[in-house]
Amino acid sequence: MVVSLSLSRAAAFLALSFVITSAHASDPLRIKTNNGVVEGTVSRIDPAVQAGTVTVDVKLDGPPPKGARPDLSVDGTITQEKLENVLYVGRPAFGQEKSTVGMFKIDADGKTATRTPVEMGRSSVNTVEILQGLQIGDKVILSDMSQWDNVDRIRLK
Repeated sequence: MVVSLSLSRAAAFLALSFVITSAHASDPLRIKTNNGVVEGTVSRIDPAVQAGTVTVDVKLDGPPPKGARPDLSVDGTITQEKLENVLYVGRPAFGQEKSTVGMFKIDADGKTATRTPVEMGRSSVNTVEILQGLQIGDKVILSDMSQWDNVDRIRLK
């Protein structure tokens, strides 16, 4: 899960606020600032949701990032699970995890694409696991293709 975080206090423990769907205490975390990366773990998740965000307390493995101060905007990644030997693609503009969708797979000629049923598994913010329908090396269109819902093959320009 990649999230946009706001640094609330510069200390060995940080309170971070972000939109979250799920996380657990002890999930590993990486915080990236303009001055480097620091690692830590989720130590507590506030049960209250305020304006669509949840505050998460983070225990850093080392000192806070250089230049850390209140309300500093940083990027953070909470690792909930690591998957080995997984076929995945960038997250498409449509479809939910654990569903089957029709994706346009680019044909070998590179000039056309054919709608192909693709079974998706687990997903992150940026990628989705492919369970069936695609092979390593296949190229697909990830952008919104809803205006072509009534066709099974398109010509690329």
